[in-house]
Amino acid sequence: MKLTLGFSPCPNDTFIFDALVNNKIDTEGLEFEVVLEDVQTLNNWAINSKLDISKISYGVLPLVLDNYIVLNSGGALGKGVGPLLITKNPKLETGNRKLETVGNIEQGTRNAEQGRGRNIEQGTRNTEQGTGNLQPGTIETALIAIPGKNTTAHMLFSLAYPNAKNKVFKVFNEIEDFVLGSRSPTQDGHEERLGVIIHENRFTYHLKGLHKVIDLGEFWEQTTGLPIPLGGIVAKRTLGKKLIQQIDRLIKKSVEYAYANNHVQLTDYVKQHSQEMSEDVMRQHIDLYVNNYSIALGDDGKNAVKKLLEVYGEINGGGIREEGIFVEEY
Repeated sequence: MKLTLGFSPCPNDTFIFDALVNNKIDTEGLEFEVVLEDVQTLNNWAINSKLDISKISYGVLPLVLDNYIVLNSGGALGKGVGPLLITKNPKLETGNRKLETVGNIEQGTRNAEQGRGRNIEQGTRNTEQGTGNLQPGTIETALIAIPGKNTTAHMLFSLAYPNAKNKVFKVFNEIEDFVLGSRSPTQDGHEERLGVIIHENRFTYHLKGLHKVIDLGEFWEQTTGLPIPLGGIVAKRTLGKKLIQQIDRLIKKSVEYAYANNHVQLTDYVKQHSQEMSEDVMRQHIDLYVNNYSIALGDDGKNAVKKLLEVYGEINGGGIREEGIFVEEY
């Protein structure tokens, strides 16, 4: 039986799926037609139910839950792995200070945990007041580049800055050039251009003279106490419980094989799809995004996904599926 499988060419995904798609493990009679695409394309395809199995941003999960179910293995969650909000303006840089020492974020965290929009908004204002030279309203008047509308990065940004409405959605590798192209004031009339970066850009943005405004992942962690749910693997519900469980089991075996055999020396499959990166950056990428949550979500991982769905519901007025989310609930 042949199934369509989509994931990104990023090192964490190719590391995870290498053994599965290149027959390094027993696939138990299953074959996979592999499609490598950027996550925003995969998100859009998931909305249209194009692939049997797909990597998605958890930010798009609320839109695809009717047709897909979340697998335990293959995803990207963790701590210290979230997107960063960056700027060209060094005056807005926060450096490496902990968020809890920036402004009155502890109060903002307590407020946000109560789950009411006005409280999250207050927490955001408190954060802004203490972030470098960032003044209240700066984010709201800036033009923000986001790596895709239906992405976890967009969700985390919206949690931190619910009043920021001036957004432009771009492919993740276009964000830095967008920010670098800004002037003061920008041609589009905004005082600042900022950008939300993900993936390998987390490791290299400073080489282009860009500066971190805030770590959106840290904001999530301190607000919720949970790992950051970046991306997960989903399978079509129509495949049936038995086949979905088999797929989930095989992906877990693929991750375990990668750890056992490829963790020291990267495979050609990983390298060929990441030719613009140095091996050091590939390694950083894998070490950051592949972890125990990639083997199995566990309770913390599932709670993180549920919390993100809750945030989506608060931002978009509810109506989010609360049961039948994970493969065990099928």
